Amino acid sequence: MNSSVADFQERMQLLANAFIKELPGKTEDLKTLWQQLQNEWHAEKLQIVHRKAHGLAGSSKTFGLSELSRVADSMEQTLKAALQNKTPMDERQCEEIFSQLLELSRLAANPAPDLSQVIAQKLNDYLVDTDDACRVFVVDDDQEAAQELALQISYYGYEVEVFGRLADFRKAIKKTPNAIVLMNVEFSDDAMAGIRIMKEIQREMAEPVLAMFLSSNDDLAVRLEAVRAGGIAYLTKPINSTELIEQLDSFAVPQTQTPFRVLIIDDSASDLAYHTAVLELSGMVVRGVEQMDGVMKTLLEFNPDVILIDVYLPECSGIELAKVIRQIDGLLNVPIVYLSSKNDFNTQQEAMQLASDDFLVKPIDPKGLISAVTMRVRRARLLRGLMVRDGLTGLFNHTAIREQLGREIVRSNRLKTPLSFAMIDVDFFKKVNDNHGHAAGDRVLKSLARLLKQRLRGTDIVGRYGGEEFAVILTDTNAPEAAKVIDEIRKVFSRLLHMSDNKEFKVTFSCGIADIKHYPDVKSVSEAADKALYQAKKKGRNQVMDNAGD
Repeated sequence: MNSSVADFQERMQLLANAFIKELPGKTEDLKTLWQQLQNEWHAEKLQIVHRKAHGLAGSSKTFGLSELSRVADSMEQTLKAALQNKTPMDERQCEEIFSQLLELSRLAANPAPDLSQVIAQKLNDYLVDTDDACRVFVVDDDQEAAQELALQISYYGYEVEVFGRLADFRKAIKKTPNAIVLMNVEFSDDAMAGIRIMKEIQREMAEPVLAMFLSSNDDLAVRLEAVRAGGIAYLTKPINSTELIEQLDSFAVPQTQTPFRVLIIDDSASDLAYHTAVLELSGMVVRGVEQMDGVMKTLLEFNPDVILIDVYLPECSGIELAKVIRQIDGLLNVPIVYLSSKNDFNTQQEAMQLASDDFLVKPIDPKGLISAVTMRVRRARLLRGLMVRDGLTGLFNHTAIREQLGREIVRSNRLKTPLSFAMIDVDFFKKVNDNHGHAAGDRVLKSLARLLKQRLRGTDIVGRYGGEEFAVILTDTNAPEAAKVIDEIRKVFSRLLHMSDNKEFKVTFSCGIADIKHYPDVKSVSEAADKALYQAKKKGRNQVMDNAGD
């Protein structure tokens, strides 16, 4: 961890040095733009001057130049007022701007030399704190029940501490704010003590505490109070240990977790580099977009978990861009976090009304940035998992697999690589249910889902299309190659022994395959694969057919 922080510190110093080197040019650019505006007053030019002053204020503070940031921020507010009034500035305001430009030039000529130490220390503090991400606090005055629960949780690699007294827990959570809290709602002297204490603690903490409530009460009123206390989950007694561990794993930071994918859209190169460095050090995959002409391509290809957007962009506002993003299939529910200055109160209100998920004020310290992104992605992944996963098999559901197919077709067309789509159907599945029962039928479907996931590559995408029907997207694979792969899986599946009432039985499947060389869009390739599946069944089942086109 120390070496990582040292690398980050070096990276920050390089960014700071580059920013300092560019400062005189940035201030001269502002002066030139302001002179042009004096010669010919134009609202669009005023917007450009305002945006550049806004960016300079945020970036300067990010790298520790507080005095320069203060002057740029004051200038930005004067320009913002003029934009809102939609009238030329009076003589006093123009003199004020000119004075601020001179002061910016003076400060830019003599900036502080070492700007990364404080940032690195803040990040180091945060990374030390995140070591507690797998620490769990169990809070319950029933010590026997609490100790048993703690023992079960510890089997899964969590470090668990039990608190029987709320006062002791209150002290501990302030020292270890990143621990996950399993809070019993009912205490012997107060039926709502757990919720009450969590409400108090949430008001006192700088960052929300991850609290999961445990209760024997399943009333809506109690659940609502738990949500108001910041509850991220609510489990009713007796506790299902499997469900509890799944919840814990979704909010802890497991080593096998797929890295968070963060898209940052910001025309400030220094801010973009700073935020990217912080998030990458925390293990996230970050894609930055500085030029607006690259936004659409990245949105369609990168598949982000969260999008950070600067409010002020050169060709549109961040809020306008967010409206565009919300109209793109597959991005409707991706969290959007706006980045701007502390003075954008009107903008912040508008942003919240447009269903953004957060509003971060520049400069954003590493702890705040990582915490905000982590919380949003965790919640989004949990909700998306509920929406896009099939409950029985855990595979993508019908809607999700078709969305994935659309994205992969776009990617394959761009890279000019092959792509195949396979439709799989369990043969005589109705007879399986009729002869062996629906529970046995469910086990057959789960075994096929597991086999597909085990035998296919990590880059291939598997979904349950509906009923006994499955779909597979095979990337970088044409139809004949895909047919060979699926046929090997078919042979293995046909040899599996399934059990019902101590009796063994076997099941087979049929498959149809098409590729985008012959069927270039979602509709045509899925219809062609379905047609090939029909032919496989018509010719006797338990076989794979590929549709090579007409």
